[in-house]
Amino acid sequence: MNFKDIATVAGKPGLYKVLKPSRSGVILESMDAKKAKLVAGMSQRVSILSDISIYTMTEEGAEPLEAIMKKIEAEFQGDLGLDANPDDTELRAFMKHVLPEVDESRVYTSDIKKLISWYKIIRTQAPETLEESSEEQKED
Repeated sequence: MNFKDIATVAGKPGLYKVLKPSRSGVILESMDAKKAKLVAGMSQRVSILSDISIYTMTEEGAEPLEAIMKKIEAEFQGDLGLDANPDDTELRAFMKHVLPEVDESRVYTSDIKKLISWYKIIRTQAPETLEESSEEQKED
């Protein structure tokens, strides 16, 4: 599985595995213990994780979510060092550490909370997606 196979649905918590397209939308399976199936129709906003980026102050203007999550995994190996209920200051400090060039005026605390919860779900349900692929390691 990779970031192209994982989606989020607006208004619904958690992440979903993309199973296959259907005539009325796309069939998704929740990435939790329930493995509940869901048909997301055209009226629902479904975002594929490989298409999501976080705003930065760099020339490109954004950093792909996949790169940020792989950076978090490489550095923290699952132990993010955050309190159970971190406050805004702690969350922003964590984000600044992971992505120093983050655009703090456009990245909200709720976005950072979502990033952390998605990271935890992926690390539990699909840890192989956080590993650097052999092609990416050659580029570095």
